[in-house]
Amino acid sequence: MTSTPTRTAEFRPSGTEVPTASDARTLGTLSRRAVAALSFRTIGAVYVWLLIIVLFSVWAPDTFPTVTTVKQVLNGNAVAGLVALSVVLPLTARVFDLSVAYTMSLTSVLTAYFMVTKGLGPGTAIALAMTAALLIGLVNGVVVVVLRVDSFIATLATGALIQSLITMVTNDSSITGVKLLAKPFADIAQLDAGGITLPVLYLLLAATAIWFLLEHTATGRRLYATGFNADAARLQGVRTNRLRFLTLVTSALLAGFAGVVFASSVGSGSPSAGTPYLLSAYAAAFVGATQLRAGRFNAWGTVIAVLLLGTGITGLGLATSAQWAASLFTGSVLIVALVLTGGRITLPAVLRRHKAPTIPETDDVSAPDKELS
Repeated sequence: MTSTPTRTAEFRPSGTEVPTASDARTLGTLSRRAVAALSFRTIGAVYVWLLIIVLFSVWAPDTFPTVTTVKQVLNGNAVAGLVALSVVLPLTARVFDLSVAYTMSLTSVLTAYFMVTKGLGPGTAIALAMTAALLIGLVNGVVVVVLRVDSFIATLATGALIQSLITMVTNDSSITGVKLLAKPFADIAQLDAGGITLPVLYLLLAATAIWFLLEHTATGRRLYATGFNADAARLQGVRTNRLRFLTLVTSALLAGFAGVVFASSVGSGSPSAGTPYLLSAYAAAFVGATQLRAGRFNAWGTVIAVLLLGTGITGLGLATSAQWAASLFTGSVLIVALVLTGGRITLPAVLRRHKAPTIPETDDVSAPDKELS
């Protein structure tokens, strides 16, 4: 009689776990996600930023690679970051707001005017200036959404009207006074901790709020849907007109706050405070649209782009005295960003793990709004 052979018990080491197939698949998935998250296509601006840092560290080794330069980049670009974030929400809904620079100048001037000329306290002066910014946002919303004027032209025209008001108030001269240099108004922008000023905190808070809105709320998903295809979003019940209206109001308020911070930082109300920030704001927003959430305007991508631009401009200032260098750098970065976000060129295959999907024309984030109804 034959007996059934018994299987020898499998030896398992005590105190340790043998990796299973599911564990291997999990590790593989995490590895692929890590590679995708660190790919050039996802965070290319970070690699360019590091390259810029290395370049200027070699070019200006005595002045650039210092802690002072780091603080200068952060503190000197906080206001620029606020202005850049102010255009992110309208662009998400495919609306241009070119009046942000003028709104910033107006709130800077009005805050100084009410404090110095009218003798009002900082709180009242800031409240009145921000009320003016709110009115500008409402006017932009009515002209663009209700009257259906193209946002590019409408906000440019609004900016011209704002500039005329600024000239009427200031006669194109900066408003200065002791009250602007004293506490508590000066503390709004000049109070610091370890050399990092409060505007950097404002920038982080604004970026966090916009990130949460766009990534973790239904309103954010509706904003993206409105920007990608307004007609399809409207057929799904999204109130596209209301969203575009609110983005213009929010944009004006954030730009107005940037103007107040600017007045506090320089101790005066300048009639041209916002003019230098318009190009850099849109450059940062479009570069940011190529990062983290490729093809979508987003807050943290914009912050990365602001710091990239700020590092380049600061490095150029330390390495050369040419006045045209900063504008050349900003304009070049904006052109490259527009080309990348428009999908007109692709990255070399060696820098891409997988080929990026083709983006339909309706999803082109670089195109202005075509339908406001």
